[in-house]
Parts: sequence; structure tokens; C-alpha cells
Amino acid sequence: MSLVLAVYGKGGIGKSTTSANISAALALKGAKVLQIGCDPKHDSTFPITGKLQKTVIEALEEVDFHHEELSPEDIIETGFAGIDGLEAGGPPAGSGCGGYVVGESVTLLQEMGLYDKYDVILFDVLGDVVCGGFSAPLNYADYSIIIATNDFDSIFAANRLCMAIQQKSVRYKVQLMGIVANRVDYNTGGGTNMLDQFAGQVGTRLLAKVPYHELIRRSRFAGKTLFAMEPNEPGLAECLAPYNEIAEQILSQTPLASVPKPIGDREIFDIVGGWQ
Repeated sequence: MSLVLAVYGKGGIGKSTTSANISAALALKGAKVLQIGCDPKHDSTFPITGKLQKTVIEALEEVDFHHEELSPEDIIETGFAGIDGLEAGGPPAGSGCGGYVVGESVTLLQEMGLYDKYDVILFDVLGDVVCGGFSAPLNYADYSIIIATNDFDSIFAANRLCMAIQQKSVRYKVQLMGIVANRVDYNTGGGTNMLDQFAGQVGTRLLAKVPYHELIRRSRFAGKTLFAMEPNEPGLAECLAPYNEIAEQILSQTPLASVPKPIGDREIFDIVGGWQ
């Protein structure tokens, strides 16, 4: 049975780039990985496949939404290090629910028996608002990982995600493995002080700290994971280290994880305001 991860985080903070590099690190350590993009912009797997692949919703439209007419080859592309990629996609803007499409994709994977064919399945999920559809991967996940930056908006979203994980854990096995601090820039006086305090407050930890580095941005636009960049790139070792660290923790026999204890929406304004 696959180890299932659900990666969430506020939109626009590099969640998909982080997910793709975690997948790459896992694959290079010998794991067979499926990464599933659960955002209507369907670019989660772009660094892995080097293209915007056909989405589940597009494939379903071609067969008039008859699930039984689709095979894994219709919706899965194989890319870097043998990683398989799938994109849920979404309806045209203003015409439907993206969360519903995610739920349909989860059901389709189950019907195809794909949960038994991988070592790790990583869901990369839109995380600003956790509605029923976008929270569907938590029903299947062993662990969730939150991507966050050291600012209030990101931490507020992370706290809402902790609420969703706590609620799901009542009926399902999901636990929070931890928070990945992304775009950490010590050169400009930044750090992870707010994230460190938030993690302690909700009963979790920082899994790793990903630096704010131009190489990460360039790799994304090149349609590559960091692991596919030229080995002599300045700063490459520094950028790769946190992804390898995360992969090692995921593949360990007993990853540390817990059910978070989120803060109330109004309370977090007062608490986080005092951390700045």
C-alpha cells in the first residue's frame, strides 16, 4: 500500500515547486512516486514533466465523463527520475467547483487501483481554503505537510489547515508531519521566528528550511526540478539539502507526526501580532 502525503499551503508561496522537488528527492532515493496536482492552474507537475499535461477533467470530457473508459495512460505522464504525474485540472472559470474535480480525481484513482502501485503518492493541493473537495486527499493521506512562509497570511492559512487536519483525524488516519519553511532569507534579516513559534503553539515542528534562492525560481521556469539543473550551479547544494532532508524523514520507518492543536481564528490575530 502506498504512503500517501497531502501537501497544502497558501497559494503563491512555492508549494508546487516544493512538492516537485520533494518528489524528485524521494524518487532519487529509490521510491516509485506519483505526484497529483490538485489546482485548476494544473502546473504542479510542470517541473517533473516539462509541460502542462492533459488534466483529468479534460480526459473525462473526451469520454463524456464515463470513468470506465479511461485508463491510467490517459491521465498519467512520466517525467524526471521516473516520477509519474497527474493533474486534476478544473472547470472553466466561474462555471463549477474545483474542489469537486479534486474529489472526482481521488475517486478515479481508487477505481483504477493506483493506490497500490506506488511507494509514495503526493497530493499537491490548493490550500487557501479547505472546502470539502480540496480536503478530500486528507481522507486517504497518512500524513499531511504544510508549506508556509514566515508571514501572517501564510501562518493564518496554515492554522486553518491545522483545523482541517484535526477535524479529519477524528474519522481518518491522517496526521501532520510538520511545516516546511519556504523562502527563508537570512540575508535580509528574515528568518523563521514566527513559524517556529506557531509550530510550537499548534504542537508540530519545522521539517526543513528552504532558502530564498534565485536558482529555485530559475529551475521552476525552466520546467525542471532542482535535481535536474547543472551540477556546477552556484548554491545548488544549499538548495537541494532541505528537500533531501524531507525525503529522508518521509521514508523513515516511523516518521514523527501528530494531530495539530490549532488556534482560534480571532485568537491567532492577537498571538501572531505579538510574534512580529
